[in-house]
Amino acid sequence: MRILVTGSKGVVGQKLVKDLQERGNSVFGVDIQHHPGEVGYIQNMSNEEWTYSRCDIGEFRQIERVIEKAGPFDLIYNCAAEFGRWNGEDYFEQMWKSNLIGLKNIIRLQEKHKFKLVHFSSSEVYGDYEGEMKESVMDEIEIKQMNDYAISKWANEMQIANSRKLFNTETVVVRLFNTYGDGEFYHPYRSVNCKFCYHALHNLPITVYKGYFRSSTYIDDCVRTIANISENFIPGRAYNIGSNQFHDIETLAQTIWDYTGADPSLIEYKEAEVLTTKIKKLNNDLSVKELDHQESISLEAGVKKTIDWMKDYYRL
Repeated sequence: MRILVTGSKGVVGQKLVKDLQERGNSVFGVDIQHHPGEVGYIQNMSNEEWTYSRCDIGEFRQIERVIEKAGPFDLIYNCAAEFGRWNGEDYFEQMWKSNLIGLKNIIRLQEKHKFKLVHFSSSEVYGDYEGEMKESVMDEIEIKQMNDYAISKWANEMQIANSRKLFNTETVVVRLFNTYGDGEFYHPYRSVNCKFCYHALHNLPITVYKGYFRSSTYIDDCVRTIANISENFIPGRAYNIGSNQFHDIETLAQTIWDYTGADPSLIEYKEAEVLTTKIKKLNNDLSVKELDHQESISLEAGVKKTIDWMKDYYRL
């Protein structure tokens, strides 16, 4: 199968490319930075095999060039996006362009070239919902998204639904729940797991909001399930991809601090964080049934693997 992965140099994208290749697929990657494997548009800039292109999916010409010159593609995984609620506030221009215009560009090309699409959404779409987050909730209950990033991801899902009605396009949506793990290098807008691990290792303070619950999903388990879609693609499906290891944020911080031996005085506890869903309890029965989703790594083991990787990556 010929597969394109957008955001192929990202945390999930890199591992997804490797998994898909190991299954015997021909995989092409795009991301917003220059990397080996590029070939110039006007002049040949490399003697390497053309396996990658710099591409901003928010620019139609750039993604059109890839799909029409490097294709045809049977399947596209759209991992490319601006991630995170606070990133979406601080860099809203890039967020709206990449997430909304970027997906619309891909959909327009999907309508023309008829490839299948897997689009990365987010657990953020469940917004203020307080119950068990089953996929059908979004079709049955009016949800108030809590921030611009969440709004963008729900708008993406509506873009996909409209295209399916108008043009019979075939797309699967995946809603990721707090994916973390090795390969997630630090910046301030990363997952809470990554941020806490980095801060503990570098003696930096953190803020822990009490009474907030999450399901942390180790990246290897997440990627394996997502790659399985290439072998069992059911158009129109939305899948929760996440762990049943439900925990509060206090427990996550304590696990990290216990393993690193960091100074407990670095932790400041507060009662509430604005524009943030308090409890995210997922139901992943559908991904278990149809995508063979499995959890092979506990929270404790995943935290240790992440910290050990960070120690090596940052040479600590």
